[in-house]
Amino acid sequence: PKTTFQGITTTINMCNGNIPAPESHIQTPIGTAITAAPALKTISKTELASHNTPRSAWCSVHSQVLDITAFSKTHPGGDTILLAAGKDATVLFETYHPRGVPQSLVKKLQIGVMEKGAFQDSFYSWDSEFYKVLKKRVVNRLEERGLSRRGSVEIWIKGILFLVGFWFSLYKMYVTPTLPTAAAWSLSMGIFAAMIGTCIQHDGNHGAFAKSNLINKLAGWTLDMIGASAFTWEVQHMLGHHPYTNVLDGEEEAKKEKGIDCPLEEKDQESDPDVFSSFPLVRMHPYHEPQWFHAYQHLYAPILFAAMTLAKVFQQDFEVATSQRLYHIDAKCRYGSIWNVIRFWAMKVITLAYMLGIPIYFHGVLMGLGLFVIGHCACGELLATMFIVNHVIEGVSYGKKVSSEGPNGNEKVVKPSTMYGDTPMEITQKDAMQRAIDKKGNGDIVLVPYNDWAAVQCQTSVNWAPGSWFWNHFSGGLSHQIEHHLFPSICHTNYCYIQDVVESTCREYGVPYQSEKSLFVAYFKMLSHLKLLGREKSE
Repeated sequence: PKTTFQGITTTINMCNGNIPAPESHIQTPIGTAITAAPALKTISKTELASHNTPRSAWCSVHSQVLDITAFSKTHPGGDTILLAAGKDATVLFETYHPRGVPQSLVKKLQIGVMEKGAFQDSFYSWDSEFYKVLKKRVVNRLEERGLSRRGSVEIWIKGILFLVGFWFSLYKMYVTPTLPTAAAWSLSMGIFAAMIGTCIQHDGNHGAFAKSNLINKLAGWTLDMIGASAFTWEVQHMLGHHPYTNVLDGEEEAKKEKGIDCPLEEKDQESDPDVFSSFPLVRMHPYHEPQWFHAYQHLYAPILFAAMTLAKVFQQDFEVATSQRLYHIDAKCRYGSIWNVIRFWAMKVITLAYMLGIPIYFHGVLMGLGLFVIGHCACGELLATMFIVNHVIEGVSYGKKVSSEGPNGNEKVVKPSTMYGDTPMEITQKDAMQRAIDKKGNGDIVLVPYNDWAAVQCQTSVNWAPGSWFWNHFSGGLSHQIEHHLFPSICHTNYCYIQDVVESTCREYGVPYQSEKSLFVAYFKMLSHLKLLGREKSE
């Protein structure tokens, strides 16, 4: 369709989250004899959701149902593929394969198609060329520089240094008799634990630390080593936060406000748990109902940040492991395996022994507990600081799925917007059209839908210190949050080398690309944003 925008005729590819039919991705060469393929089974969302464990794992990709149970044992990316079990895995499929997946493999794994309209209410559109072009350009940049998508010498050097630093600090904390010095070593241990979290386990669980699946699994296991559960992290981070950044299901939120908790199978998976679960006393999304105490959240939030890892270790991990769900997300893809459950409980016992039990043995109960808390607070404060500034900050956009129907009978898709209700992508699209006019003499360009998945990631994420090699390494790539969300399977050491490619492509297509000069600037803008979020509710 054509639309006129300030006197400029532009081809716009808008979509209410409609997913292309599976056949739209299949091409038959001219002259090839076409034989009738056997009819594929039609599968409902309920039936798909019932195959949600490592023993029986089905997933949907662009409405094609794949049986990945056996393939998970030979999958090049390891058993990370099992996170897709029982779910619409379109986002995982697209984002973890920047070079694409052979259609022949998809057809080999396909056992059916989703019933008509099963996922037509998705918040996202996949119709634009933007992400396809971006992936191709990023892969070309890596090849030009001779960089491996997974693993690097740099990440190995960092990994070894941080692991040695963690265990040495822990040992010194054991044997140091005086409280001030032991506390300093506990602080050091907490900082190294945070670095392990951002620079080792993060890449490992995303399958980006190394080419070897075993090494990636061991790298991911380091999260268990520092006290938390990698399985719970995968469920929250890779199934909730990454695919649906800053997006909330409006219908579910309305039910919560009325005290209604519907069954898990009725919940919508397209909702970001990070914006309502990481810090329950902090209002991080403008569509949430404000409470009186939120008016002061910019003052007490930095204190709460320190308790993040303690809450994860002693509350969330146990809740998810025992209930096999994390809020609206089914966690049986991980905790449906008896071996994973054994690993969870074994690591909890072992880590509590050397992080809490041994310090108590050397220093007594009171001092041992104090040292344990100091280490966790240091870790939590650093981790929370580097994470929250990327998605809860001035200028960032938020998404909301609403229950009212759009013109095509699908759920109405609300354009991502800031807490003030404006949509920055409208401005960047105008700028892109004007540049096209200046360069080509006309503004006849194809614009990216506001709800294009990759465009939403750019609208809901913010970089800080972009292009900096030092801050990229210090943060484990979190400073290049846009690049990380678009390419989670690429090792973070590469982000500073692909940053300019991503930024220029966003500019070309009229997609927002927000960045702050430094972590310190981003941090204070985050606090200012929290102060504003503590006020009235957005509608």
